[in-house]
Amino acid sequence: MLNKKMLMTIAFALIAVALPLVIKAPYQQHILILVLIWATMGTAWNLLSGYAGQVSFGHAAFFGVGAYSAGLLTLHLGLSPWWGLILGPVMAMLVALPIGAIAFRLRGPYFALATLALGEIFRLVFLNTTNFTNGAKGILIMPAITSKVFYYYVGLGMLAVTVLVVYLIVHSKVGFYLVSIREDQDAATSLGIPTSLYKNLALLPSAFFTGLAGAFYMNYVAFIEPNIVFNLTNISIMVILVVMLGGVATTWGPTIGAALYIIMGELFRTTLGPANVLVFGVIVCLIIMFLPNGIAGELDILKRITQRKKAGLSGGV
Repeated sequence: MLNKKMLMTIAFALIAVALPLVIKAPYQQHILILVLIWATMGTAWNLLSGYAGQVSFGHAAFFGVGAYSAGLLTLHLGLSPWWGLILGPVMAMLVALPIGAIAFRLRGPYFALATLALGEIFRLVFLNTTNFTNGAKGILIMPAITSKVFYYYVGLGMLAVTVLVVYLIVHSKVGFYLVSIREDQDAATSLGIPTSLYKNLALLPSAFFTGLAGAFYMNYVAFIEPNIVFNLTNISIMVILVVMLGGVATTWGPTIGAALYIIMGELFRTTLGPANVLVFGVIVCLIIMFLPNGIAGELDILKRITQRKKAGLSGGV
């Protein structure tokens, strides 16, 4: 028997599959593809920062490495950038290995500051190694496929795999260890949990799927340069806002947050003009203030309260 949660997941999956068949305007399909990219990145960030409690301000580094892995294959080897969907995540994960070994010696704001510097270091390196990365000129490719429906379904598959893998990790022994580290690292250490090991076990898949999103972005947008893909504000900070809006440490929170952030941002940009940034910023602040656990997080809390009340009433009868 399928439970209610499984039925809802299947229903949402069917709706997601049918969306490009109903929404046929190229601009609207473009918005949907952006939502899938940010939902993938948000889900990946959520594993490390939401469940493991290691707040990262440097995920732009993994995104940019994934994007440049795809672009450099074409620039230097003449290969299809689609091979970057394999190389990009692997390179992002390899970059994450030494970063984790060094940065996880730090805690709290010190770790956050270390990751903040990480993205900026990569931006400067890729900006100045012009012979290898083309510097500020960036990398431009001619996409072999222009159908947005194709990119939508590739992006949907990317998000589905990311959500599934993160869900399996979170609901395994590793996931329980990650939550214990988030709640009290000293207590987790005293219980014999190798905290550095498990934090790295959260970082590696987080970097992998962020790199995958970067490689997909390169194929879809067809142009990258360091100031775009290693951008602190538009990548690292934005992914944090996406997860905060949707719900930290929730399965579907990053997807909800990505849909809200991208769609609201585009709606205000087209209707309010220059004032859109101010209005959008105020709305985001209000959501964070009055829904501190995010939309999905508040719904989960409301659901648990309702279930307790029902259980109490049943017990009273």
